[in-house]
Amino acid sequence: MTAPARALIGASLLAAGRPVSARELGTVLGQDEVTVRREIQAFIGQVEAAGLGFLVEEVAGGYRLVVPAGLAAQLSPLLSPPPLPPLSSAALEVLAVVAYRQPITRAEIEAMRGGSAGTVVTLQERELVKVVGRSQAVGQPLLYGTTERFLLEFGLGGLGDLPPLEGEDFAHLLRG
Repeated sequence: MTAPARALIGASLLAAGRPVSARELGTVLGQDEVTVRREIQAFIGQVEAAGLGFLVEEVAGGYRLVVPAGLAAQLSPLLSPPPLPPLSSAALEVLAVVAYRQPITRAEIEAMRGGSAGTVVTLQERELVKVVGRSQAVGQPLLYGTTERFLLEFGLGGLGDLPPLEGEDFAHLLRG
């Protein structure tokens, strides 16, 4: 592939504003996924070598442009809206229960964690948890699961990247 193809990769990542899969990039470039992945790696090398103030991150099944952590603080005056306050310990615990046990009903969450009704709503408002269906149990309660934003916020490529679960102390796994 040529340099213009790498420019098209960069432009695609910038324009999309979300993670773009190798398959999607292959459609844009008219190339197979293997060739595209090789070109993405070459593009990543060029970006890192040039020190342009951004990086390519593989997350949520695709690639996106991100600002290195060392520069993010200096850019805060340009960023809006301000970041949401950090999640409480209770919210982290409920989020971890959902992440590890999904799909899961609110009653199942409450049985594991205690009163969590308001916390589930908060996690939905932050687009970290969503309704993914209905249980076949009596009353067909809603089933909850995590969202793509959850993967993005926690830097996960997929649910398989969650740390191994030992015991039932879920929250420490998401605290990092």
